[in-house]
Amino acid sequence: MIDLDDLDRKILRSLQQDATQSASVLGRRLGLSQPATWRRIKRLEQAGAIAGRRLVLNREQLGFGVTVFLGVKLVAKGRVSLEDFERAVSAIREVQTVEHVLGLYDYRLRVVATDLADFERILRRRIMTLPGVGTVEANVLLSEERRPGPL
Repeated sequence: MIDLDDLDRKILRSLQQDATQSASVLGRRLGLSQPATWRRIKRLEQAGAIAGRRLVLNREQLGFGVTVFLGVKLVAKGRVSLEDFERAVSAIREVQTVEHVLGLYDYRLRVVATDLADFERILRRRIMTLPGVGTVEANVLLSEERRPGPL
């Protein structure tokens, strides 16, 4: 775990809200010079506190009107079948997240589709044919009130 001071926390909080801001803009806001801000950001990246930056797309505006969470229970849980399943499911472009979980299911998937008919096609032809798939439970997302936010 990295040792953070108050300025580091402020930098991380600010970058979580807007990762596109420059070191000079961020520095001005925090009372630091651009080089000092840039050095702190680089140190946070090198220490692993900043794992990356990403762009959040509006799925609905891009034609993906349905989001479904799938609980997947594998029939065989040997080491090979886990790796085979993970490799195969990660190759499906509509699968947004693959989470190996503890509980009723072995995996939790977030799948996007244009509509329910498209989701059914993805489920029948792509997901149900994956190696080791046993039981699958689907939950259709009705609304998303809060997206992942700051730590």
